[in-house]
Amino acid sequence: MDLELGQAPAPKRPGRHRLVIEILGRRISETYHYDTRIWRSGIAGPWMVSFAAFAAAMLGAPTGLGKQADLLLAAGIGTALLAAAGHLAAALLALAGLRLPRLFTGCLLGSAGIVMVILCNSHVTAGAAAAVAATAAAFGALAGVGVGLLRTGRILPGLLLLAALAALPFIPVGGFQLQREADPDRTEVSGPAADTAASAAVVPLAAANPGAPGPYAYRSFTYAGGSDRHRAEFGKEAAVRSSSVNASSYMKKWSPLRTLFWGFDPESLPLNGRVWMPEEDGPFPLVLIVHGNHMMEDFSDGGYAYLGELLASRGFIAISLDENFLNYSAWSGIPKDDYKLRAWIILKHLEQLSAFSDTPDNPFYNKIDFAETALIGHSRGGQAVAMAADAQRWFKGDPALASVSRFHISAVAALAPTDQTVDGKQAQLQDISYMALQGARDGDVHDFYGDRQYIRSFYSANTDSFKTSLYIGDANHSQFNSDWGLFDLAFPTGLFLSRSEIMEEEEQRQIAKVYLSAYLETTLHGRREYAGLFRDYRRGREWLPKATSYFNRYQDGRFRGIAGYEEDRDKTTAGRSGTISAAGLHWTEETAKDREGGGKGTYGAFLERRADEDREAIYRISLSAGPANDAALYGADGLSFSMANRNADSGSGLPPQVAVELTDRLGNTARLPLSAVMQPLQLPQTQFAWTSWLEKRIGDGKYGKPSEAVFQTYELPFGLFRGKNPSFDPARLAQITFYLLGGGDAIMLDDIGFYSGGSHPSLMQTALIRNESD
Repeated sequence: MDLELGQAPAPKRPGRHRLVIEILGRRISETYHYDTRIWRSGIAGPWMVSFAAFAAAMLGAPTGLGKQADLLLAAGIGTALLAAAGHLAAALLALAGLRLPRLFTGCLLGSAGIVMVILCNSHVTAGAAAAVAATAAAFGALAGVGVGLLRTGRILPGLLLLAALAALPFIPVGGFQLQREADPDRTEVSGPAADTAASAAVVPLAAANPGAPGPYAYRSFTYAGGSDRHRAEFGKEAAVRSSSVNASSYMKKWSPLRTLFWGFDPESLPLNGRVWMPEEDGPFPLVLIVHGNHMMEDFSDGGYAYLGELLASRGFIAISLDENFLNYSAWSGIPKDDYKLRAWIILKHLEQLSAFSDTPDNPFYNKIDFAETALIGHSRGGQAVAMAADAQRWFKGDPALASVSRFHISAVAALAPTDQTVDGKQAQLQDISYMALQGARDGDVHDFYGDRQYIRSFYSANTDSFKTSLYIGDANHSQFNSDWGLFDLAFPTGLFLSRSEIMEEEEQRQIAKVYLSAYLETTLHGRREYAGLFRDYRRGREWLPKATSYFNRYQDGRFRGIAGYEEDRDKTTAGRSGTISAAGLHWTEETAKDREGGGKGTYGAFLERRADEDREAIYRISLSAGPANDAALYGADGLSFSMANRNADSGSGLPPQVAVELTDRLGNTARLPLSAVMQPLQLPQTQFAWTSWLEKRIGDGKYGKPSEAVFQTYELPFGLFRGKNPSFDPARLAQITFYLLGGGDAIMLDDIGFYSGGSHPSLMQTALIRNESD
């Protein structure tokens, strides 16, 4: 039988899907093929980036377990996430068939992703977060290469590369003063040295440095509920036991995590205080110090010990209140209505101190001078103290007010305060002295909100109470508290704030010591020799840091206003005092504005001379004849007004050239250049972040313009005008004329009137007596 022969069957080719799977499997198996020793060692670079990102995030959102625990947690989370992201990215790169060190590259991409996610959740825009993440990844790559070179025996190039990277943070990149093109016909005068000529004639105060310790020995102790979980001084080590308070009627939001951390809820809030008390018998004036909103787990009340120790040595009982349980936490948020709660807790402390003072064997027994009480607050605490001094506006009917009425709150001081509307209301102070300190480089409360409370403080005729403010060119927010660190925003966002122009922390706290001590010596101890500091900061210049600029505002019950610009929007009238006219300039009445262009709560006269204007630029107030203006002039020592330098808004960075001329009813005139009394200074032009591009992309773009309308009070004694023209009679003043002499000059005027020092018979009284005898 013949066999039929045929072709052998062809082998089956694998299917396309199987082939793809085989290729991908082979690629996956070779994922780490290109990660040689140098690249495996180089993973240390992206790990450093990942750890740094999580460390910054944890420092900005502490757990309360301590910084060491937070950093260990950052290292653990950073390592775990980087490993997961790195291996996943390496596998994807292998699947794509890219011939590169895939694990190293995957870790780089993972570290960049970690940085970007953290920043996008920290009020940084996506574009800025991406730019920073790319920069961080590049830094990590180079650092990794440096480590890899060291591990593979190439010591010199590895060390050189790492040394170059280590030097990068020390290259200055941020912080500057905006520069304008100079006018060749004018000399630029700005900064702390600008007022040298006029300051030479300023007589320093005949008083000792108020920032220096006083003669009193003092002791320090705490009072507390005694059950604090985190601080022994408010736990078993507390010298005095205080009561807890029920805030449930004011509390609308309290997280269970907050209860877990603190061990109490709104029905049992503690009254904790750090006390610095003179050793002698007393009684002594009482000063309460209230911190602001910081991270809840990073306690704030101990940061004012430098003030408490100074004040106790000068004869005050100083107490720093603990309100940390009302502060923000990244884990439990912040209680709703915390502004109101902060003020209420102050009232409850006063109620508790009243009870302490009446209890024998208590350290406060008969120690408190209830006639003299002051409240000092920082940030939100600065608003809280004003609210507590105006407590009836929010807490009418609260039982605490009965005990609090025993205390006469005669002075309020605020360090970089907030000024939010609470229940549709804002504090107004009547015959209570008020002082605000604010830094131009405050990256947190970046607008001068204390200026608004200054405006809402009012004084009866001839009262000794006064209001004053000090704007400090190079001060920031956090350095008023010695525990808040150097950055005004929480990490990681705070890392993008430039510190190159911010003054040293000890210098900033020296300003706080000088001003707060002098303020309390004046308002509580009645030492009027310090009052001149608030009228003119130059009288205490030797006590203050030299390398910064200052702008002070002042008004008291002896001030007699003739133009405040609040009564109507008719720019040709000065209330009932007279009429207003102008020539050779653009002029209007408008609200003073902050950095964002929002109103500051006061109107003023904006005057601008056009750069090409040839005519004389004048702004004139003609006083009406009659008893009202005669009464305003009686007892006056000179002319007072507040002026804001607006030259930067008009395109000039130079100080305005201003002259003031007074004319009496007989036509006698006397003109005085403002620089003869005080040279107007250029306002600080602040850039908060490393670069202007970055500044617009952090903090939700809150920073706005580089400056705002900040007023300086000028007091021009009538005696200087008489020196220019002995025939001029200030008792018969008829006209006040302001001259703008420089092309492009722009200013804002407010609170024009007459001042009296009140300490000696004035020139005006002498003139009136002479006229009456004639």
